[in-house]
Amino acid sequence: MAAEAKRTQLYETHKKTASLTLFAGFEMPLLYEGIIAEHLAVRNNVGIFDISHMGRVTISGADAERFLNYVITNDVSKLTSNSAQYSVMCNEKGGIIDDFVVYRLEAEKFMIVFNASNRKKDYDWIVKNTKTLSVEIKDVSDDVAMFAVQGPKAEKTLQAISTTDLSKIERFKCSPSRLADVDVFMARTGYTGEDGFEIFVWDSPLAKPDKAVKLWNAILDAGKAYGIMPCGLGARDTLRLEAGLCLYGNDIDENTTPLEAGLGFVVKLQKEDFIGKAALAAQKAEGPKRKRVAVKMTGEGIPRSGFELYDENSVKIGQLTSGTFSPLLRCGIGMGYLPASLAQEGTHVKVKIRDKLADATIVSLPFYDPEKYGFRRKSAP
Repeated sequence: MAAEAKRTQLYETHKKTASLTLFAGFEMPLLYEGIIAEHLAVRNNVGIFDISHMGRVTISGADAERFLNYVITNDVSKLTSNSAQYSVMCNEKGGIIDDFVVYRLEAEKFMIVFNASNRKKDYDWIVKNTKTLSVEIKDVSDDVAMFAVQGPKAEKTLQAISTTDLSKIERFKCSPSRLADVDVFMARTGYTGEDGFEIFVWDSPLAKPDKAVKLWNAILDAGKAYGIMPCGLGARDTLRLEAGLCLYGNDIDENTTPLEAGLGFVVKLQKEDFIGKAALAAQKAEGPKRKRVAVKMTGEGIPRSGFELYDENSVKIGQLTSGTFSPLLRCGIGMGYLPASLAQEGTHVKVKIRDKLADATIVSLPFYDPEKYGFRRKSAP
């Protein structure tokens, strides 16, 4: 018998206006008005996502920093209070258990936000590795709602209902705040490539969703002047792929190391010790045999996960792990893995779409021009 689908605090709101889908065991919005419209709203204006399905775990205690530096690859000692960093957890072989963002709330208190599909696995892994260290681990996932407000007009939208000067919160920095008279924790982070915030609504359990619903509606009202749209998982996926961000289970997994995935910047081998360090140090010394690449179609067709990659002599050389139609670029884009010797920008490859080989080129990430789009854009639209 199939397990009953899980729901977020916003389920009753979503089902009135969204097309729902099952993702990681949750009934979630796939789309509202449409994937392309929602995608372009985020790239050009502002969009809001319900991401309450993700896992949220707090780690506190005298050994919290020491413990986290053992179970993750990045160095949390570099974090000051109210700051965040991207990281991964690896197994002993260097394979990625999950990727996530770590937030330092206080000197001895951290929070990790996991992928929804890995909530139980990640929690169990962390608990398993606490050993005798003085840490307290709490799964607060069902008691904290979480929204992402993303796009070049995200700050203006939220400033209209915020008690905090949001312009002073830098990228990967955080701050407690009040939005529409609701206590929240805000982080200038996201999964779209755009500027924006991820908002944690404290004390909003599934059984009492009122605060979460109130804030969701308040943000939509505040964003009307800026063209805000509620966005579903469809646009979330196309946005992250345009930005070149990995999706766990597709682009990275326990058979992929962060060095192969182009995530070496989160591997701090100078740390005293962490799970997977020996394997990753050995791979770095030798050089990874394969690398993640970005593929942009120059021929017709939309690439998808699992499609095979070929060289110009029609010899199979790799496989895509993600693929879609880019609403911004109006062409097919994808990511996958190739032997390191072939993973060079400008290399021409072919993607097997149905029974034909379609032309494509390896390009740099993000797929879009970062001076025109994304958090590094030179001027606001």
